Amino acid sequence: MSLIDPRAIVDPGARLADDVQIGPWSIIGPDVEIGEGTVVASHVIIKGPTRIGRHNRIYQFASVGEDTPDLKYKGEPTRLVIGDHNVIREGVTIHRGTVQDRSETTIGHHNLIMAYAHIGHDSVIGDHCILVNNTALAGHVHVGDWAILSGYTLVHQFCHIGAHSFSGMGTAIGKDVPAFVTVFGNPAEARSMNFEGMRRRGFSDETIHALRSAYKVVYRKGLTVEAALAELAEAARTFAEVAMFRDSIQASTRGITR
Repeated sequence: MSLIDPRAIVDPGARLADDVQIGPWSIIGPDVEIGEGTVVASHVIIKGPTRIGRHNRIYQFASVGEDTPDLKYKGEPTRLVIGDHNVIREGVTIHRGTVQDRSETTIGHHNLIMAYAHIGHDSVIGDHCILVNNTALAGHVHVGDWAILSGYTLVHQFCHIGAHSFSGMGTAIGKDVPAFVTVFGNPAEARSMNFEGMRRRGFSDETIHALRSAYKVVYRKGLTVEAALAELAEAARTFAEVAMFRDSIQASTRGITR
């Protein structure tokens, strides 16, 4: 029995692994590649150039690989690349890149993208991230590994969201969020670090204590960013996680959420 429902439309130029499942009324366009074990539900539209890896699950009414509405986009053949073991829930929209940036939108592995979330052009999502319902990323957004963006989080274009960070429901992010930091509000403000997430992922008490101290240096001592980075240099040589926190601040071009 075919794994492609006869009511689906699959372009002859699409390349699907033998065990890919396509549900009824889904449309798979040309220059789409889908890896083994991936399941596409009904009423899904996938447009290329798009590469989708192995063992992904894409739910109904998702729109994957569509042109960006960015007014600079003039129909260039840009890409969307999605890794393995991702779950893309109902109504999610993911746009391809633009030639003004990377020409590619990239999603890593083991991510959960919940209902009606939007990932804009040229964005980069790492691994093990969660985008909760109605989260919206403008173009050029980078999200680090293990970040969690709660429902209705809005992220301005070009923002970087650090690894292991967390946003509260309805947060509006207009500046970079350093690694491990928890932000809430509109506009977003730093409230603490994602200590609960660290514990769940097996961070040691010593590492968590070092990060807690590093957070206080940046957010509680009234220092300039430059002075705080200098004070963190020694701890960053001892703890890789403090180095990650420090580096994410140092790399910021938009300024950090404070």
